[in-house]
Amino acid sequence: MKYKILEKLKQGEDFISGQEISKEFHITRAAIWKYINILREEGYNIESVPSKGYRLVALPDILSYEEIKEYLNTDFMGRNIHYFNSIDSTNSKAKEIALDEKEGTVLIAEEQTEGKGRMGRSWVSPKGKGIWMSIILKPNVEPMKVPKLTLVGAAAVYKALENMGIKAQIKWPNDVLIDGKKICGILTEMSGELNMVNYVIMGIGINVNLDEGDFPEELKDKATSLKISTGKEISRKELTANILNEFEKLYLKFKEEDNIEEVLKISRENSILLGEEVRIIRGNNIKIGKAIDINDNGELVVEVGDKVEKIISGEVSLRANK
Repeated sequence: MKYKILEKLKQGEDFISGQEISKEFHITRAAIWKYINILREEGYNIESVPSKGYRLVALPDILSYEEIKEYLNTDFMGRNIHYFNSIDSTNSKAKEIALDEKEGTVLIAEEQTEGKGRMGRSWVSPKGKGIWMSIILKPNVEPMKVPKLTLVGAAAVYKALENMGIKAQIKWPNDVLIDGKKICGILTEMSGELNMVNYVIMGIGINVNLDEGDFPEELKDKATSLKISTGKEISRKELTANILNEFEKLYLKFKEEDNIEEVLKISRENSILLGEEVRIIRGNNIKIGKAIDINDNGELVVEVGDKVEKIISGEVSLRANK
């Protein structure tokens, strides 16, 4: 009911009387007041004046479906959103419910208390300042093809930022950077059997409106936010929808045609690694080489001494970033 009242307020340009709302939705004035106060607690600026009624003054930049939907042009991606004010980890929750949810379901939180990155790292996820979301996917593909999805996610984030006039770079396979500093990380986790994928969870974390003080000291030279890099606040709901719009288009090509040509083009043309010396870390094994290509399978091709190696996983960084 609260969202029906919200839609009514959004449609009105002036005050809407409590009597009109009561009559349309068959609820009491007391119930209307209760829902108005709930909406206010969620961040909606609603003015109330005796004998005039209620007027929506300003919308909050929150990531509920009600606020994102006007920017969405997807068929299924993000059309079912589980929205949390606070959660330990959207990826962890997504894995709990994935088998019972439709493909394209998104879990999104204003805050994560135990955000996860790759290699077991934690991800700083302060309230109301970033995009912390997980997408449930159910592609009918061989499990060995799933690693390509991380590139699909990175390309979708890149395109979404480009749509909003922000230039970024991709660090194969799962990071998006601005001016050499990380603004986005992608964590892809799969549940599957030998020849079948049960589900894939793609976690996307983006530092949108974080300030310098939000980053731990040890991350200040490695990470940044869109707000810091552009000097202005960015609409989180518009960016979220942009990512889902771009992701659906690229994902359907991957899922239905095993086609990642556009993804590879974006990844190659905007790579921060290609042509550079890199460090490849696999457990305790560290190799130095030169990144020369991302092949058609989405693998990073690296010259190591007089040999050429294809990297499908592991930690890769510019050699300068020791």
